[in-house]
Amino acid sequence: MSNCYKLVRNLLQYFITMALLSVNLFAGTTGKIAGRIVDAKTKDPMIGVNVLIVGSSMGGATDINGNYFILNIPPGVYELKASTVGYGAVAVENVRVSADQTTKLNFELSEEAVQVNTVVVTASRPLVQKDLTSTQSSISGSNISRLPVEDVQSVINLQAGVVDGHFRGGRLGEVKYLIDGVSVNDVYSGDPTMEAATNSIQELQVITGTFNAEYGQAMSGVVNQITKIPGDHYSGGLSAYSGDYVTSRKSLFQYMGGFNPARTYNLQGNLSGPVPLTDQFAKFFASARYLSDDGYLYGKRIFNPWDSSNFSSNNPSQWYVGATGNGQDVPMNFSRQLTLQGKLNFKVGQSRGIVVEGLFQRHDYENYDHMFIYDPDGNYKNYEYSYLASISYTHVFSKSAFLDLLASNYTSDYKQYTYANPLDTSYQNQNLFSEVSGNALYVGGTQNWHFMHNTKTYTLKADLTDQLNDIHELKTGVEADLNTLDYQDFQVLVDASTGNKPQLPTPGTFDYNVYQNHPYQLAAYAQDKIELDYLVVNIGLRFDYFQPDGSVLNDPNNIAVLDTLLPPFPSRYFHRASPKYQWSPRLGISYPISDKGAIHISYGHFFQVPSFQYLYDNPNFRIPLTGNYPDLIGSTIGNADLKPQETVMYEIGLQQALTDVIGLNVTAYYKDIRNLLGVELFVKNNFKKFAEYINTDYGDVTGMTISFDKRFTDGFGASVDYTFQVAKGDASDPNEVYNLAQASPPIEANKQLVPLDWDRRHSLNFTLTAGVPDDFIASAIGQLDSGLPYTPSYQNQRTGLENSANKPTFFNVDIYLTKYLKLSGMNFSIFAKIYNLFDTPNELDVFTDTGRAGYTLDETRPQAPPRGVNTIQEYFTRPDFYSAPRQVLLGMSMEF
Repeated sequence: MSNCYKLVRNLLQYFITMALLSVNLFAGTTGKIAGRIVDAKTKDPMIGVNVLIVGSSMGGATDINGNYFILNIPPGVYELKASTVGYGAVAVENVRVSADQTTKLNFELSEEAVQVNTVVVTASRPLVQKDLTSTQSSISGSNISRLPVEDVQSVINLQAGVVDGHFRGGRLGEVKYLIDGVSVNDVYSGDPTMEAATNSIQELQVITGTFNAEYGQAMSGVVNQITKIPGDHYSGGLSAYSGDYVTSRKSLFQYMGGFNPARTYNLQGNLSGPVPLTDQFAKFFASARYLSDDGYLYGKRIFNPWDSSNFSSNNPSQWYVGATGNGQDVPMNFSRQLTLQGKLNFKVGQSRGIVVEGLFQRHDYENYDHMFIYDPDGNYKNYEYSYLASISYTHVFSKSAFLDLLASNYTSDYKQYTYANPLDTSYQNQNLFSEVSGNALYVGGTQNWHFMHNTKTYTLKADLTDQLNDIHELKTGVEADLNTLDYQDFQVLVDASTGNKPQLPTPGTFDYNVYQNHPYQLAAYAQDKIELDYLVVNIGLRFDYFQPDGSVLNDPNNIAVLDTLLPPFPSRYFHRASPKYQWSPRLGISYPISDKGAIHISYGHFFQVPSFQYLYDNPNFRIPLTGNYPDLIGSTIGNADLKPQETVMYEIGLQQALTDVIGLNVTAYYKDIRNLLGVELFVKNNFKKFAEYINTDYGDVTGMTISFDKRFTDGFGASVDYTFQVAKGDASDPNEVYNLAQASPPIEANKQLVPLDWDRRHSLNFTLTAGVPDDFIASAIGQLDSGLPYTPSYQNQRTGLENSANKPTFFNVDIYLTKYLKLSGMNFSIFAKIYNLFDTPNELDVFTDTGRAGYTLDETRPQAPPRGVNTIQEYFTRPDFYSAPRQVLLGMSMEF
C-alpha cells in the first residue's frame, strides 16, 4: 500500500470522525425559489417584503427591484407567505421545488387599511420549466406511489430515450446513479448495486440529456434518488401485498406448480417525526422493505448434483439414469431483497442541522440457466451486500451563499457461487456435464467457480454556492474519491488428482486470481447559472484526474515468459500505468419564446474511466493453453493504462404549453462516442488466442423524442411519449472481437457501424390516471416498442449481416387500482396491481434461424436424439426467451 494511499485514507477517516462528533450536517440535493413582488395597484416593485416558507426557518426578503430568492431548499411541496407592514399577506400553497431547478413565484400585494385574513392562493406547477437547459424528468414520490411499479429502475425505464437501462443508445454502466447525492455505482462493474425503496423517495431526478459540470464519471445520464427528510410531526405507513403469476401458458411455464398466493410478497413501512424527549431538537426518518419473488422460471429437481448417469451406448435401452431427485419444482430466477434506511436530523444553529444517514441493502438472486432445468441445485447463486453512510456540513455565509461539505463511504460486496463453502462435498467433477450430448440438458454436476469482489469508495466533497446577484448563481466544487478493490476468483477442483474431493488450487495459477488495488480520482468544477428574463444559460467546466494504481504488461506477445515465474514478476516486464486527466466543457441555453414556450440547446463533453474489472482483469497474466473457463477467464488481460471513454453530446428542444393543462416537449439529440472499450488479439505459443483491453470501439446515436403531458385535472391525467432513435457502433460488447475469433470457423471482425444490440428504433410509452383523490384512483402504464436487433444465423453460421434483423414487437400494459378508506383518523387503502394485464407473450430473445422465441429449424432437421433424458422439444422450449406472464398482486396499506 502506497504512502499516498495511506495519507488520503487517514485524512478521510479523520474528517468523517470529526464530522460525526462536531459539525452541522446536511445531505441531499436542493432547489431554489425566486420571484418578484410588486404593488397590486401600481405594479411598482416593493422593497423589504418578507417571504417565508411556512413551517420552517427558511425565507428571504425583496431587494430594491422587488426581487427575492430562497436557496438550499430540499425537493418537496411547500407553502410560501409574503407579508409587509401596511399590506395584506398572501400565502401560496402547493409550491413544488425540484432539485437543481428554480421555481419562479411572483406576488402582488394589496394595500390594506385594516388588518384582514391572509389571502390564500393555490399554485400549479408550470408546464414549461424555463430554466431547463437539457432533458430532465423530476418524478415526485407521491406520483411514483400511484404507478404500477416495484422499483426505481422500472420508473427510469419509462423515461423517453431509455431502453432497459441504456440511456440514449449508450452502453450499460454509462449512467451515474446517486442516492442523496452519493454515487452508488460499483466501481468494479460500473453497475448500480443499491437503490432506494420507493416508499422512501421524495423525488426521482432522471437526466437523459447533457448535465451540468458538477456531475462526472458518466457519459449517458444521471439518476439522483432524493429520499425523504425527517418531519416535524409523527407520520408513517405500513404496506403489504402478495400474489402470483396467472397465465394460461402452462406448457411454457410448466414447472411453476399450482396457484401460490405467496409466490411474490412485499412488506414495507416507514416512520418519521421528532425523537421523544428532545423538544424538536432531533428528528428521524426510517424505512424498511422486504421483497421476495420466486420468479416465473422454474426447474424440476429430477437430479441432484452428485447424480451420475451413463448415455454412452448407442442403444438407448442400455442407458443408465441415476436420478435421485425428489421431483420438486425449484425457482431458478428468484429474487430476495432487503432494504433498510435511517436518518437523524439534529437542529443546530441557523442551518437545518446535523443529518446522519445510513442505508443497507441485501440482494440474493439467481440467473436462470436452461441447461440446469433438471439439476437446479447445480447452478450459481448471487449475493450482493451494499452499505452507504454519508454525512455533510452546510455552512451558511449569508442568505445568498453557503458551503456544503460531504463525506461518505459506499461499500459493495458481491459473491457468486453454488455453495458458500468451497470444500463442500456437494461440489462435483465437471466431467458430469459431459455425460450428456446432442442437445441434452444436464443430469448432474455443479458450477465450480467462486467469484468475489469487494469495493469501498471513500468520498470527500466541497461545494460552494453563491447567488452573486439576481442574475448569476455561481457553483464551484472539488471532489476526491479513494477506492479500495479486493477481488478473488478460483475454481474448486474435483477430479482424480484430488481423490474426487473438493480442493482449492494454488493462488496465482490459472484457477486462482487474487488482487487488491487502490485507484483514486480527483475532480474540480465551476458553473454559472445565468438567469435573465429573456434567457437562461448554464455554463461550466470540469476537470477530472485519475490515478489507476496498476501495472501494464510491456509486450503481450511475450506473455508466455511469465509462465515460468511466480508473482511478483520482475519489473522489466511491466510499467506503471500513467495518470489520466481531462477537461470537460458544458453549455446549456434556454430561450423563452413566449410566456408559454421555451427553446433550449445544450452541448457537452463527458468522460468516464472504464469499470475497474477491465483495468485489473487477470492480474497474474495467466493464459492457459487448454481447458474451458467461464466468463472469459484465462482469455483476456486487463489494461490499467486504459484512457477515459468519451461522449460529445448535442441537444435541441422545445417546451410548449398548448393549453393550461396540456404541454408538449420535443427534443432532438446526437451523441458522438469515442474511446469505447474493445480488445486487441494476441496469440500465445502460436496456438492460444487471447485479448487485451484497449480503447478502440466507437459509435454514434441520433434520436428524437416527442411527449405530451396532460396534468391531472377533473379526475383525469395522462402522458404519452414517442422516441425514434438510431444507435450504431462497431461493437455492442467490448469482447466482441475475441468472441468472433473463437467462432468455428473464426469470423473476422468488420469494424464498421452496425445497429447496437439495444438499438430500439421506435418506442411509445403512455400513462393514464383517473379517479377521485382520497376515494378511488386507477392508473395504467403501457409500452409499445419495436423489436431489438439480432444477427441471423443457421447452425452457428451467419446468414445475414450483424444485427440486420429485428425481434418481434414488444407490447405491455400494467394497471394499479386503489380504493381509499378513512377509519379512526387513519388513512387506509386496498389495492390491486396487475402486471402484463393481457398476458402478452413478449419475445425478449429469439432463435437466430427463425427470429422467433417459439420455434427453431433445429427441431425439424434430421439428427440423432439427445443423449440424455429430455426430448428435442423440451430442449428448445425456452421460457426464459419470454417476458414474465401476467402477475396479480393484492394488498393493503395504512398511513397516519
